[in-house]
Amino acid sequence: MTRTARCGCGSCTIEVHGEPIANAICHCRNCRQRTGSAFGWSSYFADDQVLRRRGDYRIYRLRRQERWFCAQCGTTLFWKAERYAGRVGIAGGCFTDTPLGEPIATASNDGRCAWLSLPASWQMWD
Repeated sequence: MTRTARCGCGSCTIEVHGEPIANAICHCRNCRQRTGSAFGWSSYFADDQVLRRRGDYRIYRLRRQERWFCAQCGTTLFWKAERYAGRVGIAGGCFTDTPLGEPIATASNDGRCAWLSLPASWQMWD
Protein backbone atom coordinates (compact mmCIF):
# COMPACT_ATOMS: atom_id res chain seq x y z
CA MET A 1 0.00 0.00 0.00
CA THR A 2 1.16 3.49 -0.84
CA ARG A 3 -0.02 6.50 1.20
CA THR A 4 0.43 10.20 0.58
CA ALA A 5 0.41 12.80 3.34
CA ARG A 6 -0.41 16.35 2.23
CA CYS A 7 -0.05 19.76 3.82
CA GLY A 8 -3.09 22.00 4.32
CA CYS A 9 -2.85 23.70 0.92
CA GLY A 10 -1.79 20.52 -0.93
CA SER A 11 1.44 21.90 -2.38
CA CYS A 12 3.73 19.64 -0.28
CA THR A 13 3.49 15.87 -0.06
CA ILE A 14 5.39 12.89 1.27
CA GLU A 15 4.63 9.45 -0.13
CA VAL A 16 5.36 6.25 1.79
CA HIS A 17 4.97 2.54 1.14
CA GLY A 18 3.67 -0.01 3.61
CA GLU A 19 2.41 0.27 7.13
CA PRO A 20 3.92 2.54 9.79
CA ILE A 21 6.37 1.13 12.32
CA ALA A 22 4.48 3.08 14.97
CA ASN A 23 1.11 4.83 14.94
CA ALA A 24 0.54 6.69 18.20
CA ILE A 25 -0.50 9.90 19.84
CA CYS A 26 1.87 11.81 22.09
CA HIS A 27 1.14 14.26 24.89
CA CYS A 28 4.64 15.71 25.29
CA ARG A 29 5.09 19.46 25.20
CA ASN A 30 6.93 19.30 21.88
CA CYS A 31 4.06 17.47 20.13
CA ARG A 32 1.39 19.68 21.69
CA GLN A 33 3.22 22.82 20.55
CA ARG A 34 3.86 21.36 17.07
CA THR A 35 0.13 20.78 16.55
CA GLY A 36 -1.40 23.48 18.74
CA SER A 37 -3.63 20.77 20.14
CA ALA A 38 -3.96 18.48 23.17
CA PHE A 39 -1.65 15.91 21.54
CA GLY A 40 0.23 15.10 18.35
CA TRP A 41 -0.68 12.17 16.12
CA SER A 42 2.57 10.66 14.87
CA SER A 43 3.18 7.85 12.43
CA TYR A 44 6.73 6.61 12.00
CA PHE A 45 8.04 4.94 8.86
CA ALA A 46 11.50 3.55 8.12
CA ASP A 47 13.57 5.86 5.90
CA ASP A 48 13.51 3.26 3.11
CA GLN A 49 9.68 3.33 3.11
CA VAL A 50 9.73 6.95 1.87
CA LEU A 51 9.16 6.93 -1.88
CA ARG A 52 9.25 10.67 -2.61
CA ARG A 53 8.80 14.17 -1.23
CA ARG A 54 7.42 17.02 -3.31
CA GLY A 55 6.96 20.71 -2.75
CA ASP A 56 8.65 23.78 -1.36
CA TYR A 57 9.64 22.95 2.21
CA ARG A 58 11.31 24.93 4.93
CA ILE A 59 13.16 23.26 7.80
CA TYR A 60 12.93 24.22 11.44
CA ARG A 61 15.61 22.84 13.74
CA LEU A 62 14.69 22.33 17.38
CA ARG A 63 17.14 20.69 19.76
CA ARG A 64 17.77 17.27 18.25
CA GLN A 65 14.91 17.38 15.76
CA GLU A 66 14.31 18.80 12.28
CA ARG A 67 10.78 19.57 11.08
CA TRP A 68 9.85 20.00 7.43
CA PHE A 69 6.94 22.35 6.87
CA CYS A 70 5.20 23.79 3.82
CA ALA A 71 6.56 27.17 2.74
CA GLN A 72 3.05 28.19 1.60
CA CYS A 73 0.69 27.19 4.43
CA GLY A 74 3.07 26.32 7.28
CA THR A 75 1.81 22.78 7.91
CA THR A 76 4.44 20.63 9.63
CA LEU A 77 4.24 17.53 7.49
CA PHE A 78 7.16 15.39 8.72
CA TRP A 79 10.23 15.38 10.95
CA LYS A 80 13.44 13.54 11.81
CA ALA A 81 14.67 13.16 15.37
CA GLU A 82 18.03 11.86 16.61
CA ARG A 83 16.11 9.71 19.07
CA TYR A 84 14.45 7.84 16.18
CA ALA A 85 17.37 7.42 13.78
CA GLY A 86 16.46 5.71 10.52
CA ARG A 87 12.82 6.76 10.79
CA VAL A 88 10.70 9.64 9.62
CA GLY A 89 7.76 10.88 11.66
CA ILE A 90 4.74 12.03 9.67
CA ALA A 91 1.72 13.91 11.01
CA GLY A 92 -1.03 11.29 11.11
CA GLY A 93 -3.81 13.72 10.24
CA CYS A 94 -2.10 14.64 6.95
CA PHE A 95 -2.98 11.24 5.44
CA THR A 96 -6.37 12.32 4.13
CA ASP A 97 -6.80 10.31 0.90
CA THR A 98 -5.87 6.97 2.51
CA PRO A 99 -6.19 7.52 6.25
CA LEU A 100 -4.17 5.60 8.80
CA GLY A 101 -5.87 3.14 11.07
CA GLU A 102 -6.56 3.86 14.72
CA PRO A 103 -3.45 4.63 16.76
CA ILE A 104 -2.29 1.71 18.89
CA ALA A 105 -0.50 3.63 21.61
CA THR A 106 -0.30 6.78 23.66
CA ALA A 107 3.00 8.29 24.83
CA SER A 108 4.17 10.88 27.37
CA ASN A 109 0.98 10.37 29.33
CA ASP A 110 2.16 12.55 32.21
CA GLY A 111 1.47 15.49 29.87
CA ARG A 112 -2.03 14.31 28.92
CA CYS A 113 -4.87 16.77 29.52
CA ALA A 114 -6.97 15.59 32.47
CA TRP A 115 -10.18 15.75 30.41
CA LEU A 116 -8.88 13.44 27.67
CA SER A 117 -9.79 9.76 27.97
CA LEU A 118 -8.47 7.11 25.61
CA PRO A 119 -9.38 3.51 24.75
CA ALA A 120 -8.25 1.01 27.38
CA SER A 121 -6.93 -1.25 24.60
CA TRP A 122 -4.17 1.20 23.63
CA GLN A 123 -0.61 0.57 24.77
CA MET A 124 0.89 3.17 27.10
CA TRP A 125 4.43 4.23 26.20
CA ASP A 126 6.52 6.52 28.34
